[in-house]
Amino acid sequence: MSETTREINKVTKTIIAVSWKLIVYAVVILLLYEAVTRGYRFGHGLFYDTAASEPPGTEMRVTIGDDENLMSLATAFETNGLIKNKYAFIIQSIFYDYGGSENPVQGGTYLLNSSMTAKELIVTLRDGITEEESEAEE
Repeated sequence: MSETTREINKVTKTIIAVSWKLIVYAVVILLLYEAVTRGYRFGHGLFYDTAASEPPGTEMRVTIGDDENLMSLATAFETNGLIKNKYAFIIQSIFYDYGGSENPVQGGTYLLNSSMTAKELIVTLRDGITEEESEAEE
């Protein structure tokens, strides 16, 4: 191998090594950006109580079984558009003392609205204001 070929090989290896480092750095930066934006959205949904939709929203009759747990309830609420994030709802439920051993999920039929905030949903469920009781108040 001639001296020129060795020089070319050396330069080529250096270019490839630098290129790989740049690719790795770019992937790390993109992953960090994605993690930060998702973390911000999660925290915003957790601490700034917003409704899943603008008022007047959509009224829904939700029937909850006596053996229902908080995770399945949150999943159903997210699927039906009552909440935006089921994990934020579960954490908020812990803060508002709902779904634990002291205030378990109560079965019944509830009249809920997609414009209700997570706190309003939790308080309605925690206090056990069923559809029948809300109609009797009116």
